[in-house]
This record gives sequence, C-alpha cells and structure tokens, in this order.
Amino acid sequence: MIQVSHLTKIYGPRTAINDLNFEVKAGEIVGFLGPNGAGKSTTMKILTGLMPASSGTAKIAGFDVFENPIEVKRNVGFLPETPPLYLEMSVTDYLEFAAEIHGVERSQLKKAVSNALEKTALGDVRNRLIGNLSKGYRQRVGLAQALVHDPKVLILDEASVGLDPKQIIEIRQLIKGLGGEHTIILSSHILPEVTATCQRIIVINQGQIVATDTIEQLTRRINKGSTYLMTVQKPILAGIEAFRHLPGVKAVSIHEQRISIELSESTGELRPQLLEAAVKNGMGVLEFTSEKLSLEEIFLQLTTVETPSTSGTGV
Repeated sequence: MIQVSHLTKIYGPRTAINDLNFEVKAGEIVGFLGPNGAGKSTTMKILTGLMPASSGTAKIAGFDVFENPIEVKRNVGFLPETPPLYLEMSVTDYLEFAAEIHGVERSQLKKAVSNALEKTALGDVRNRLIGNLSKGYRQRVGLAQALVHDPKVLILDEASVGLDPKQIIEIRQLIKGLGGEHTIILSSHILPEVTATCQRIIVINQGQIVATDTIEQLTRRINKGSTYLMTVQKPILAGIEAFRHLPGVKAVSIHEQRISIELSESTGELRPQLLEAAVKNGMGVLEFTSEKLSLEEIFLQLTTVETPSTSGTGV
C-alpha cells in the first residue's frame, strides 16, 4: 500500500532524510519512531504531498506522490500534530467542509460525515462548537476529518500528544480499531502506545532508518546476548564453575546470593542446563529470571548509536 524507495530531502547544507526505503502492507499499523529532528515529520509531509522530495520515489495505493498528487490525496488522510480545526464551526459543519475539500461528492456528503462520526464516536457532540470541546474530543474531530473521505491510508502525527491517560487509551483503541480497514502510519513519542497499537515499527535516526521489524522480533534481536539472573540459597563454587563451562556462557558474576550469567549473542536457550547444574550442585534455586531490555531502552540504544550518515540533523 505504501512504497518508499531511496527517498531523500535536502535543505541547503542539511540532509533531513537520506535514502529511506520501506514498505507498509495494506491494513497494517506501523509505528514511526525517532527522536526530535530525526526526519519523521519531513517523511510524513512528503507522503501526504505537502512537500516535495529532493530525490527518490514514494507511492500510495500504487500512485506516485509526485506524478499523481491528486490521486494520492484522495487515498490519504492526514492528522498533523496540531489538528487543522476551525473552533467556531460545529463538528458536523466542519466535517462537511473537510469532505468537500477532500473531493467527496455532494450527494455523498451526509453519508461520509455520518460514517466518520460513527468511527470516531462523535455522534453525541456532532452539533456542538469545536471550540467548546475538550482536547480529547478535538483530537477525535481531527481524526474524523482525516477519515471523512474514507482513505485507504491514514498518516497520524503524534495523535495522542497532550491528552490525559484516559483520553490516550480512548484514542489508542480508536486507532487500533481502524487497522485492517485502513493502512496506518503512526508517529508517536509514547512508546507504550506504539507497543499496544502497532504491529511493526520503523525507527529513524539522523534521517536514516536504523531498524524496521515487529516489536517482538526487534526485542529478540537486540536482546540476543541476554543475561540470566539466578538467586540461590548457597552459591557453591562447583556450581559456578559448571555455569562457566557451559557453551555460550560469556561471563558469570556473583554478589552474595545473586548470580548474573551473561550469554554471548549466538547462544540459544540455556535455562535447562543452568538449572540442572544448580540442582546437581545443591545450590537451592530461589529465583531465576531473564534480564531483557525494555522498548524504551531499545529505542535509546538505536537512536544514540552513530549512523553512517555524515549529513546534518533532520527536521
């Protein structure tokens, strides 16, 4: 549904994004992650036709963003970080206005607005002024305007920014419910939101993609050289030596009753062998856990490592 190939954007001496390549399948919800200035907003503006690229190609639903901009806009709904709302208009009037701008035929306006109101659960406030709504409801109205022309692709930039925890959960459930019917790219700084909503993530840093995978596979890949933590009644030396001689054990350290066993990257599952050695040597295992990086720690690891790029910071 979305194909990006060698996409590059240069601002004078700075390269905002450099040779981006990725695809998003139909119905997929993909998280687009990166620190401030990484190039996320630039990429989304190019995909929505708001900004030209310096080089490379981008296609939405088979249409080239640069050669067929009108067709692309028909197939894309965009929610920027600050929703483009007219506070003096009612919700219904605003969505009718947005539908007309998106090219919805007049005979289909009422139906299009009704569908958008239903999908975003705005029926109860349809006749209220947008300026009198809470921030959570205004965010829903912004999402409704992105949906009103029933696009195949939704591009959402920080959809839950500034919302309270309850509103974040509501927006998260709303977005998740749109998956399958719509292809979604979700940019967010709230990593639990990405974990709960997205099937796959793309991580961008300094204008380049540094990782793209499912959250499970990325976590597994980053945590290849994991560490086991074992708490025992008696840290018997013979048992410790047995741990050290197991293939794949990189290092073993002891602090009182707590033993840390670091594995090399290529090591598979060693829990059965470690437990067998501990039991055989009468160590009395009290607790045995695997220490893994959280998504936040993985994100920091990916975005603080220097990339091969010598270009300036993206915007």
